[in-house]
Amino acid sequence: MTTSATPGANGGSLFADAAVYDLGHRLEANIPVSPNHPGFRMALVRRHGDYTRPDGGSAANELIVIGGHTGTHIDALCHVSHQGKLYGDLDAATVQRGGRFTQLGVESIPVIVCRGVLLDVATMHGVDVLPAGYPITAADLAAASERQDTPVQAGDAVLVRTGWSRHWSDPATFLGQVSGVPGPDEGAARWLAERHVRVTGAETTAYEHIAPGAGHSRLPVHRILLVESGILIIEMLDLESLARDHLYEFLFVVAPLKIAGATGSPVRPVAIV
Repeated sequence: MTTSATPGANGGSLFADAAVYDLGHRLEANIPVSPNHPGFRMALVRRHGDYTRPDGGSAANELIVIGGHTGTHIDALCHVSHQGKLYGDLDAATVQRGGRFTQLGVESIPVIVCRGVLLDVATMHGVDVLPAGYPITAADLAAASERQDTPVQAGDAVLVRTGWSRHWSDPATFLGQVSGVPGPDEGAARWLAERHVRVTGAETTAYEHIAPGAGHSRLPVHRILLVESGILIIEMLDLESLARDHLYEFLFVVAPLKIAGATGSPVRPVAIV
């Protein structure tokens, strides 16, 4: 799916020259979904004409079933534990009692408005899409940052482009269970943590380097970012419009749904320039 900029989307003279880039995918039944999470389903439970008011008016509405990590989404800090501990050395078993998390749930994430940086690793390597299973290293991130003259600063949202969203319409390739998926390795995660970024994201199902045939059996980048560093993760982004227009620095805005005690939330991130 290709997103596009919308000049003057906010209306009024104050933002008349602004362009808004939609970085999220559409939600529909046939989208790629991690085998660890439920997919998306929607059904009209009331259709126009099922009931008509005396004045001739009618209304329709739907039932939506979706996982917190389906489609473009953000991971809350309670999403991953290591050795039974969450970020801040919280005991996972204690805070997940009662059917939802009492701490670090997605509702605790405020609306994020910050400087955004796109690190276009695919273009840096001269390709539209990185090879399946390619490990993005700290050196890759540093080189992309230097090439674009966009130094990564504390509090930034850092979006790492692999080009993988071009496979969005081919779920088997996108999920990469056999072929693998490009993504940051442990060194890249530590590079981001050392710079104290606020949130980072990419286009793939899991923000990780996934080797061919490995699946999601091991997710060290999630541990480094979520558990050790308190850095939020956004997955299944669409970064093609930013790459097409060579936009590497922007205002980044994302607002998770305030789902009490949830481990993640669907989101619709935007970049504003």
